[in-house]
Amino acid sequence: MGVKVAKFGGSSVADGIQLDKMRRIISADPERRYVVVSAPGKRFDGDNKITDLLFLCLSQMENNIPCDQIFQVVCDRFTAVKLNLGIDIDLTEDFDEIRERMSGGAPRDYVVSRGEYLSAKIVAAYLGFDFVDTEGLIVFDKRGRVKLDETDARLSEELKKHEHAVLPGFYGTNLETGEIKTFSRGGSDITGSLVARAVKADIYENWTDVSGFLMADPRIVKDAKPIGNISYMELRELSYMGASVLHEDAIYPVRLAGIPINIRNTNQPEDQGTVITAEHDPADKRVVTGIAGNKDFTVIAIYKNTLNKEIGFVRRLLSIIEDHRINFEHIPTGIDTVSIIISNKEIEDKLDDVMEDIEAQLKPDNVDVYTDIALIATVGCGMSFRPGVSAKMFNALAEQNINIRMIDQGSSEMNIIIGVSNKDFETAIRTIYDAFNE
Repeated sequence: MGVKVAKFGGSSVADGIQLDKMRRIISADPERRYVVVSAPGKRFDGDNKITDLLFLCLSQMENNIPCDQIFQVVCDRFTAVKLNLGIDIDLTEDFDEIRERMSGGAPRDYVVSRGEYLSAKIVAAYLGFDFVDTEGLIVFDKRGRVKLDETDARLSEELKKHEHAVLPGFYGTNLETGEIKTFSRGGSDITGSLVARAVKADIYENWTDVSGFLMADPRIVKDAKPIGNISYMELRELSYMGASVLHEDAIYPVRLAGIPINIRNTNQPEDQGTVITAEHDPADKRVVTGIAGNKDFTVIAIYKNTLNKEIGFVRRLLSIIEDHRINFEHIPTGIDTVSIIISNKEIEDKLDDVMEDIEAQLKPDNVDVYTDIALIATVGCGMSFRPGVSAKMFNALAEQNINIRMIDQGSSEMNIIIGVSNKDFETAIRTIYDAFNE
C-alpha cells in the first residue's frame, strides 16, 4: 500500500460542515495516512480567520490592552465544532495554558501558531488519528531558514511510530532559542511538503477551495480551461506572476524527493485537480500551459550611445537600485538601451531619488519613465519545441490593436513576458488565451 500526505487549508477546516467533508475524503482512501491542517478560515463573508483573531490578540497585548474577549471567540469556535461533531476531546487545559502564556507576554510566533495547534488536536480526535506536534520536529536555524536535512530526519523518525497522524502546519522550532518559529502566512503548505518528503509519500495532496490551476484567471477569461498537469518549472513561472494556490516554498522539499503534488478541491472531491510533476510530460502536446500577469509596473528606459562598450554600466545601474533597497523584475537590453522594470509598490516614493542617482552616476543621453505598464507571462514547456509561437501571439495582439511596450524571453524558451499598458491588460490576456485555444 502506498502513502499519501493530505494537507487541508483553512477553508477546508473552517467548521463542522467542512470537517465532515474532510473526514469523507480521508476515509475514501486508506493511503491518506498523514494529514496536515491549517487554522480554521472564514466560514462566511464577514467572518474572521482564527489566525487573524490571534494576530489581533497579539496587537492588543503589545499595546497593553486585555485580549480576553477576542481569545474567548477563538475558544468558542473550537468548542462549537467539538460539540457539533461530538468530538471526544477536552481542550480546557490547552485554552488555559495559552491564556496563561499570553498573559505572561508570550512570543509572537507562539501566539499566532495556536490556531494550527488546536485545529490539529480537534481533527486528530475526529479522525481517530494520532496527534503529532511539529514543535521540535520542523527546525529552523538562527536566520529563520528550515534545516531541511535535520527536519527530514526528525520527522521521519517520529512518524515511523504512527500508522496514521495529524500534524499542525505553519510552525516548528527555532533551534537557537528553543521557541516556536512560524513560516510566512500560508506556510502550512510547506509543512505538508516536509511531511511528504519525510514519509516518502507517493503523492502530496493539497486540499483547498479550488480545483487546481486554470489556464488563465477566470475573472478575466470566462470558462478558462483547467490545467490537468504542470511541471514544477512551469508552475514557478506562473506563480511568479501571481497565479498561485500554493505557497511557493512548498515546492522545493517535494521536488527534491521527486514527489508529485496534487491540488484538489475539498468541496468538489470528484475533480482530479492539477498534478504538479518534476518534469514536463513529453506526451503532452500543449504549446501553452498557462497565462498570468499583473498590473502596475514602472519601466525606466535608459538610452546611451555605445552603451554596450561601457564596462560596468548595468552593474552600476543595479547598485543604484540596491542602494535604495528596491527589488526589480526584469532588465530587457539592447545595443544602446537598457530598461529596468519595477513594481510600482516598490518604487512609488523613491522614483525621484532613483532618477537623480541615475543621471548623476550613469550620465545617460536620455531616460524615459512609464508608470502604467502591465506584465503578462505566457508559459509552456511546449513553446521551446514549436516554431511560430511568438509570431502567433504577436499577430493576435496586433489584430486587437494592442501595443506591446516590452518583450522579454528567458533562455529556457519556456515563457514569453510582454509589457502592455494597464488599460490593455485584460484584453491582452483574453487575446493570448484565444490564440492558443482556437
